[in-house]
Amino acid sequence: MKFIFFGTPEFAAIILEKLIKTGHIPSAVVCNPDKPVGRKKIITPPATKLIAQKYDIPVSQPEKLTNYKLQTTNYKPDLFIVAAYNKIIPKEILEIPRLGTIGVHPSLLPKYRGAPPIQTTILNGDKITGTTLYLMDEKMDNGEIISNQELIISNQDTTESLTQKLAELSADLLIETLPNIEEKIKNAAPQNENQATYTKKFKTEDAFIKPDDLEEAKNKGGEIALKIERKIRALNPEPGTFTFMNNKRVKLLEARIIDERLKLTKIQVEGKKPTILLY
Repeated sequence: MKFIFFGTPEFAAIILEKLIKTGHIPSAVVCNPDKPVGRKKIITPPATKLIAQKYDIPVSQPEKLTNYKLQTTNYKPDLFIVAAYNKIIPKEILEIPRLGTIGVHPSLLPKYRGAPPIQTTILNGDKITGTTLYLMDEKMDNGEIISNQELIISNQDTTESLTQKLAELSADLLIETLPNIEEKIKNAAPQNENQATYTKKFKTEDAFIKPDDLEEAKNKGGEIALKIERKIRALNPEPGTFTFMNNKRVKLLEARIIDERLKLTKIQVEGKKPTILLY
């Protein structure tokens, strides 16, 4: 089975390495270009590029996929696998492989179509999430479902921990599915459009917590405490939850619900290092 792997961030890198270690080695890896990261704007390669280089797998980083069709065709792939590639893939590219293109999406489609499903899952207080393998078409997370797998969410899960768990689960599901992929594709089932929901990309203003709401959550507790605690778990490290205390911007990094009230356990005052707060 010849396949090309499309993916960029850590979520995709975890899947890629697990595939490689189990003998599912892609002909090539396609990821976004290197980009400046952090305050010093250090040019940094994507996580998937580092994995591919570790195993001597060819890497392509096209700015636009419209110019990539010929190069992709030269590999004569049976399949594409796409996991968090973070670019729209044109229909003419999706249709190059003999068997089509499999998308890996960290939600139970058709729920939470779109870019940040893991953050939305935590924000909404869901108890169960999962991952879905589906046949990609030109619409967002719309294609027929090949297989899926559920995952129970812990009350302590953050976006980082849940991303790790869902990446591992996605890799396992791929490893289980690939040996019988042709049969699985033939039996793929359409999504129920009546159950479709969509996510949005979160901005800095979405991560702001009003000081009055924070005080109510700390002193009175209740539903506002639960919402803020979920927001802190969901929106760190990006875009990063914050508030203002004594006219200073304060990052809210970690919190717990204790006796039904919100307890901040880790904060960072502007210009200072993170501080651990005792219960």
